[in-house]
Amino acid sequence: MKIRVLFLCSHNSARSLMAEAFLRDLGNDRFEAFSAGLEPKGIHPLTRAVMEEIGIDLSGQRSKGVDEYLGKVHFHYLITVCHEAEQNCPRVWPGVNQRLHWSFEDPAAFDGSAVDKMLKFREVRDQIGETVRDWIEQQLVA
Repeated sequence: MKIRVLFLCSHNSARSLMAEAFLRDLGNDRFEAFSAGLEPKGIHPLTRAVMEEIGIDLSGQRSKGVDEYLGKVHFHYLITVCHEAEQNCPRVWPGVNQRLHWSFEDPAAFDGSAVDKMLKFREVRDQIGETVRDWIEQQLVA
């Protein structure tokens, strides 16, 4: 049976989508990855751009709200990837076995030039990729 994981952030426009994409890409057939946001805003264009740079295509993903899954899908893990989601996510989530929190800076909120903003998206992408890789290794050993 595959391990189902839901990544949750505030807008499901960058961080949670990146985490979902990394788990799909790196998790082989052992995981099912999903993502959602408390207030979905659509996929940020720089999210697509930085993931494409490393060969991960987001074309099968879309920005979704928590109501799409809350109480409807069983998840082995609910992983929040920002403080806002951790603080505002429903405390009782039927069908979730374990809840984790990984905090990443919101690259979409970064204020700077276009070049600096792209650098911030890359930085956060790389942090998320490393965290997902480490987590997968831990799961495979357990």
